[in-house]
Amino acid sequence: MAAIPLFPLQTVLYPDGYLPLQVFEVRYLDMVKRCIEHREGFGVVALVQGDEVRKPDQHETLCAVGTMAHIETWTALMPGLLKVRCKGGQRFRIVTAEQLRHGLWMADVAPIEDDLAVPIPSDQQDVADSLGTLIQTLQERGVPPDQMPMRTPYRLAEAGWVANRWCELLRLSLAQKQLLLTQESPVLRLELVQDVMVEHGLLN
Repeated sequence: MAAIPLFPLQTVLYPDGYLPLQVFEVRYLDMVKRCIEHREGFGVVALVQGDEVRKPDQHETLCAVGTMAHIETWTALMPGLLKVRCKGGQRFRIVTAEQLRHGLWMADVAPIEDDLAVPIPSDQQDVADSLGTLIQTLQERGVPPDQMPMRTPYRLAEAGWVANRWCELLRLSLAQKQLLLTQESPVLRLELVQDVMVEHGLLN
C-alpha cells in the first residue's frame, strides 16, 4: 500500500490514456512540481461531488477507484501556470483519504492488477475495427501523433486497450465511465462498450 497525492477531476483517466492539464491552483502546482522533481506519479480520481477548482466551504467526494497519472511533458506557460501532458498508468483503489489544510488530497491506495493482454473476441471484432478505421482516418487527415486522441502503440488486438480508448471517446456520463473503469474483466468491458456503440448507432 502506498500514499499518493490525488488530483480530483470531473473526468475519468484510463490506463494508457492521454490527459492534458493546465495547472494553476497552488495545491496542484506544488504537487506537480514535486512529481516532476522526483519523477513520481499522482492519482487521478473522479469527483462525485464538488468542483475541480476549490471554493470556500466546498465539500468534495471522491470515487473509490482511480488511475495513476505519469507526467510525460510539461511547460511553464507563465508564472503560476503549468501545462502538463500525462499518461494513464495503473488503476488503484482508495483505502483511506485525507484532505490536507491547503486542500490537497492524500490517500493510501491499493493497486488493481493491470488488464491481461486478452485478444479481441470474434463477437467484438467490429469494435476494434471501428477504432482502427478512426485512427486511419485521423492519420490520413494529417493529424500529428502528439495531437491524436490516443497514443501509440496502437494495440488494436487487445480487448482492454480497445475498450479503454472507446471509453474515452464515447459520450458517456461520469458514472458510466467510472463503472467501466472499475470493471476488472477487459472482455466484459469491451462487451459493455459494444452495447453502448450499438445503442448510439455507431455499429450495425
